[in-house]
Amino acid sequence: MTLLELILIGIGLSMDAFAVSITNGLSCKSLRRTQMLADAVCFGVFQGLMPTLGFFLGKAFAAYICAFDHWIALILLGYIGGKMIFDALRPDEESGSYTLTPKLLLTQGIATSIDALAVGVSFAALPNVNIVYAALLICFETFAFSLVGIVFGKKVGARLGDRAQLVGGLILIGIGLKIFIEHMFFGG
Repeated sequence: MTLLELILIGIGLSMDAFAVSITNGLSCKSLRRTQMLADAVCFGVFQGLMPTLGFFLGKAFAAYICAFDHWIALILLGYIGGKMIFDALRPDEESGSYTLTPKLLLTQGIATSIDALAVGVSFAALPNVNIVYAALLICFETFAFSLVGIVFGKKVGARLGDRAQLVGGLILIGIGLKIFIEHMFFGG
């Protein structure tokens, strides 16, 4: 596998994390630099670990992983997005209180990196794949895209005001549906 191929795979895998990071930036009213860094680190680490895990699980479990990964992503992102929409539409003072907690980041990290697990399984079937090098490259790319995404989302979120959390919830549900539809109908 060439460096260019690995870079392109890393970019492709990082796009869901990038979109969720934009959503996090949009939806969090008081976002500190440490939270922005935690977002990028979380997504980068998960995107690096999952192909490594998939690589070592190997081809024997590929059918099981591919059979359920899209359902897990749909449920997790749908739940988080639905809760964001519900909170945004709630008429009390708690509405719009979206915060980046470790639990939320962990859930988002898992939901957006399940595809990377399947990519790792495919890496195991290819000759001459250095999984450590591939995982580190994917991790770095995802970290960079996620950091750019959350900064961008924060800037746009300041302009959207109270509607930002509603938009963010719709985006998360859309990403979950995209993953599900790709896997169900296009063999993603």
